[in-house]
Amino acid sequence: MDEIKVLLIIASKGFQPIEYDVTKQTIIDAGFTVITASNAPYKAIAKDKITVPVDITLNQIKINDYQGIFFIGGPGALDHLDNQTSYKILQEADLQHIPVGAICIATRILAKAGVLKDKYATGWNGDGLLNDIYTKNGVTFLPEEKVVVESNVITATDPSAAEQFGKQIVQLLQSKQTWG
Repeated sequence: MDEIKVLLIIASKGFQPIEYDVTKQTIIDAGFTVITASNAPYKAIAKDKITVPVDITLNQIKINDYQGIFFIGGPGALDHLDNQTSYKILQEADLQHIPVGAICIATRILAKAGVLKDKYATGWNGDGLLNDIYTKNGVTFLPEEKVVVESNVITATDPSAAEQFGKQIVQLLQSKQTWG
């Protein structure tokens, strides 16, 4: 079996540590390799001030090196990851049918990149803005769902869904291995 590499993208400042740690561990426990990317090199600082090493920066990402690309939420996600660089990564992955996803507030980045258009999705809506963002970008919001998988896109609500998010990533990547 070839090595499966999963890219987790976090904000350099203010990522959600539970979403990152639980998702990453679930993926590692399945035998996959996790690479951590961020908008700044060396290390990222979580919202609770813990730091984690950053393997690569967004501008170093080669889409074809990964079997899945997933964004982690937290208060810094929109400040540091809601931009054209992230959109381009997601759009290229989508064009190549590489699974993508996001948890919490980071699902908005997927919507703005256009990869959720005409799909069902969930996400964090603590500020009440998600339905409008989804509507504007052609997404059907499923607020009662903790995790939504549609085709090769996974969205999740918040830290309480991190383990389920990680398990859905693993399941999607394992099933994709049998596709060919």
